[in-house]
Amino acid sequence: MSGTTVLMEKWPVLGRHEQAATWLTIWTDLGRAPRTIDAYARGLAEYLLMCERENVDPVTANRVHIAVYVRELTSRPHRRGANVVSIDSGARLANATIQQRLVPVRLFYDFLMEEGLRKSNPVGRGRYTPGRQRGGLVPRLTKLPWIPSEQQWLGILQVARAEPVRNRVMLALAYDSALRREELCSLRTDDLDPAHRTLRVRAETTKNRLERVVPYSVSTDVLMSAYLAHRATISRARGPLFLSESRRNHGQPLTLWTWSKVVRRIALEAGVPRFSTHTTRHLCLTDLARMGWELHAIATFAGHRNTDSTLQYIHLSGRDLADKLARGMEHIHAWRIQMLTSADGTTAEVSR
Repeated sequence: MSGTTVLMEKWPVLGRHEQAATWLTIWTDLGRAPRTIDAYARGLAEYLLMCERENVDPVTANRVHIAVYVRELTSRPHRRGANVVSIDSGARLANATIQQRLVPVRLFYDFLMEEGLRKSNPVGRGRYTPGRQRGGLVPRLTKLPWIPSEQQWLGILQVARAEPVRNRVMLALAYDSALRREELCSLRTDDLDPAHRTLRVRAETTKNRLERVVPYSVSTDVLMSAYLAHRATISRARGPLFLSESRRNHGQPLTLWTWSKVVRRIALEAGVPRFSTHTTRHLCLTDLARMGWELHAIATFAGHRNTDSTLQYIHLSGRDLADKLARGMEHIHAWRIQMLTSADGTTAEVSR
């Protein structure tokens, strides 16, 4: 059964619209990541359902109909929130989620334009001109990643110490090598190079399809050796590095969802509910920025295609602002000292 057929069964509305089914098949045939295709299918399906409720042909829909969809998204209650308060209140779908829902709709209309079925895209794209900003349908909010305080991190570590060796080494690698959840869970035994304490993050497991080789610490290496000895009691076969030890899936590759549940359990037990599978990556990259790593070095380590993604960690570390404050304070300090030590009490000129 093809991936597109599975998605049609999951969201039957896609099968009721020929152009939508064709568009999704094209993206699948182009080899896009399954999770990306799944997100595209969900976003477009939700839009098409709105069109059916409003009795609108999606091929001829205009910006007014897109606005109706945006209104639905912005008023939809967040699964962890209560009522809508404002666009960034956190009480409804997150801003990033709304943006993600609009991406497949915009791409769908790009496809219709290429096919000659439309002359314009009703979703459009925000653009900027000097003196005047014209944004997209929904204002894009840029928030810095959350990282735990030192006390919260110590709480996570305290709980993690009691975890099985597999979970401890996964947490260590996730921080040490700034791995995303999928990168971590997709590691294979032959991705490790113990002699040089490095691991290969294969392109097909990364978000931006960029392969990279990253190091891990001596402490993590010791933990990894202990885990490999333990893994041999489960399976001696080469293949997925991290294996399930549950009775139902014993010896099978550990899934993304199982790892998420492990981290969620640790977070709740430590009293740090905001801690997630991505927090260790955020914390590592912020620590690298604090240590003075250059922007491009952090981007390479993180596997960022564009350094714009890396800048958030520089901002989060406060490094640039701290440097500027330090330089400014040096100037003020020198000026005050010269004032105090000037023989005639007059203001001394301080070179800038």
